[in-house]
Amino acid sequence: MKNRDSKPSTYYPIFLNIQNKKCVVVGGGQVALRKVKMLLEGDANVFVISSTTHPEITKLSKRKAIHWIQRDFKAGDLKEAVVTIACTDVKEVNRKVADEAKRAGGLVNVADDPERSDFISPSLFKRGNLMVAVSTSGVSPALARKIRAKLGKSFGKEYASLLSLIGEVRSRLKEKGYRVGTETWQKALDLDLLIGLIRSGQRKKAKVILLSKLEASTRKGNAGSR
Repeated sequence: MKNRDSKPSTYYPIFLNIQNKKCVVVGGGQVALRKVKMLLEGDANVFVISSTTHPEITKLSKRKAIHWIQRDFKAGDLKEAVVTIACTDVKEVNRKVADEAKRAGGLVNVADDPERSDFISPSLFKRGNLMVAVSTSGVSPALARKIRAKLGKSFGKEYASLLSLIGEVRSRLKEKGYRVGTETWQKALDLDLLIGLIRSGQRKKAKVILLSKLEASTRKGNAGSR
């Protein structure tokens, strides 16, 4: 029988709500700084545990953006932590952090050690509320970054504007009492047309076209179901 532990790790992709939740980074170097910045983008309540830190982490602490616990990690530090990231340069410390996190019931990521991790962080970029994440399941973070950079060139700020526009249209349809299904949205979202209009400064026209398509489709669907 094949040993399940010998299989490569597979991952279930999710976007985790960490707003105002305790997230702990153990370590204070460049990797820790990158992890701290990502957690702050999620509006987490960030704690950094390290006797020394990167100058930028120190600045964040002075601005009260994070909590810096200026000492080495010890048992009990991960109480109520939803997410823990271990990124010291000492493997034994990272192992202890991972074990403690699992006992505390939180999720843990160990830098450069996916086998001890509950999750891995993707390479991502944001355009307003649009977030695009790329992962190679830990096989090649470098390739993930390359793909992210390539995709990022195709997704400009106009996509943030489009997403905002869609939110406005959804609110308008809700006010009118329309219920729009997924397939109707898929057919109405002509990306080439809508993005082209937004890029040319015709956001209002793009909104009118999208709203009209959705209303027409919804009316037609309602008529056909009578």
